[in-house]
Amino acid sequence: MSDEIDTTVPPSGPGCQECLADGGWWVHLRRCATCGHVGCCDSSPQQHATRHYRDTGHPLVRSFEPGESWFFDFRSRKTGRGPDLAPPTSRPQDQPVPAPADRVPADWRERVHR
Repeated sequence: MSDEIDTTVPPSGPGCQECLADGGWWVHLRRCATCGHVGCCDSSPQQHATRHYRDTGHPLVRSFEPGESWFFDFRSRKTGRGPDLAPPTSRPQDQPVPAPADRVPADWRERVHR
């Protein structure tokens, strides 16, 4: 598992990289433990964290939400603990959920995956 977690690589940014690039929005964020890619969770419309796993094979993500430090393994579909990753360890505290605020549609609750 040591080659699946790089504790030195910083996160790719404060939000889902694909959503930021294509005008989308997200509910919660996940950070790849291998390369630092920040993607949106499976409740989000585009599910970019899972897509990143499918595209790269990087199996472990860590929550990128304030106060959360759990890891998720896409292979086993289980959560667990792991080492501290390079800072920052979460999205900015003042970032709303969902985000970015100016892109979230009024009917966002009907658009999330449950």
